[in-house]
Amino acid sequence: MIGALIETMRPRQWTKNLILFAGVIFAQKLGDPDALAKSFVAFALFCFLSSAVYLLNDVLDAEADRQHPLKKNRPIAAGRLKKNDAVFASILLSIIGFGLAFWINIPLGVLAVVYYLLSVTYTFTVKHIVILDVMSVAIGFVIRAAAGAEAINVIISPWLLLCTFLLALFLAITKRRHELLLLEDVATNHRPILAEYSTYMLDQMISIVTAATLIFYSLYTLAPETVVKFNTPNLGLTIPCVLFGIFRYLYLVHQKGEGGRPEKILVSDKPFIINMLVWFAIVVGVLYGKVILDKLL
Repeated sequence: MIGALIETMRPRQWTKNLILFAGVIFAQKLGDPDALAKSFVAFALFCFLSSAVYLLNDVLDAEADRQHPLKKNRPIAAGRLKKNDAVFASILLSIIGFGLAFWINIPLGVLAVVYYLLSVTYTFTVKHIVILDVMSVAIGFVIRAAAGAEAINVIISPWLLLCTFLLALFLAITKRRHELLLLEDVATNHRPILAEYSTYMLDQMISIVTAATLIFYSLYTLAPETVVKFNTPNLGLTIPCVLFGIFRYLYLVHQKGEGGRPEKILVSDKPFIINMLVWFAIVVGVLYGKVILDKLL
């Protein structure tokens, strides 16, 4: 049962919560032990809350998951985990998550509650409303990013929140496209909202969001206020990494039939991983290079 429970908590999905570290990175507080510790606690509590929602979601979607070629093997759908046990674990994880959030500070606790309510609302209702379903997923990422900033009491740039929203929207739309192509004629049996989408419509949406993501990220890195804040215009050096990341993901979606599990691509596709590491190295070099050099010299 423990193994089935952990599987249902979807640890691989926890990579989505890495966005919480954006606050501590762009606030230039990676060298602050207290801020770093709070960021890790915030990351952990959002992992607990997201897992709590996954457990609840799988309880509600057990019948629909049995119609999916991959999701039918999930513990609850396959009968390896009892629904009552999953509900109990969901409640326990929620209590722990909220407790940790309010322990750090009240604003973080409020954001944790808002994130949980949004996720539960999505599970019960919003995922059945066309367009709003993918937008609510993207908003969940924005809340995570804002929570990462609140955990260490810094203000996150609206540009970063906008870029986070667009990038998350891109991932959500490509996932819908993957589901539509994978399930074909039985797509609506698994997820009824797919009846409201077509591959042409989703490709149009992907094109718009892709362009918007690149444009707004570029505007953020080159904006005068960003240059003044970090005292360097070199953050724009990360733009090619973002462009490659988007193109690589689109390649995997269109040429390799991927896109259904973004968290898998994040930890398994070597070119994508290398690109992420290069992006991170450039960001750290640009934001912390002077401090590192001063310490070395």
